[in-house]
Amino acid sequence: MLINCLAVGVGGFIGSVLRYLIGVAAPATNFPWATLLINVVGSFAIAYVAGMVLRGVLPDSELSLLLRVGLCGGFTTFSTFSLDTVNLISNGAWVEAILYAAGTCVLCILAAVAGGILARA
Repeated sequence: MLINCLAVGVGGFIGSVLRYLIGVAAPATNFPWATLLINVVGSFAIAYVAGMVLRGVLPDSELSLLLRVGLCGGFTTFSTFSLDTVNLISNGAWVEAILYAAGTCVLCILAAVAGGILARA
């Protein structure tokens, strides 16, 4: 149990730091491009890792916990996505909010499908 917690913690640290660095590196705009990118990449990555575990390429062990629960969980930002959407609405940017919310959902689902397909290839 302790090893599992450490694996999740290490992965979460790495994912959170990567999310922070992408946010810092992203150009400042009124649209939350960094959050969108992070969620799409994270959705692809978690589905890819899960597919590799299902294929037996990766063991369903501490490494899987580190990558799926820790890294991807720490990296993706759906709580930030929700706040960004609310902020767009609060600023009267209804069209952008709808496009952002719909685009995030559609692109993340497509990325997860692509990750699963790549893992099976």
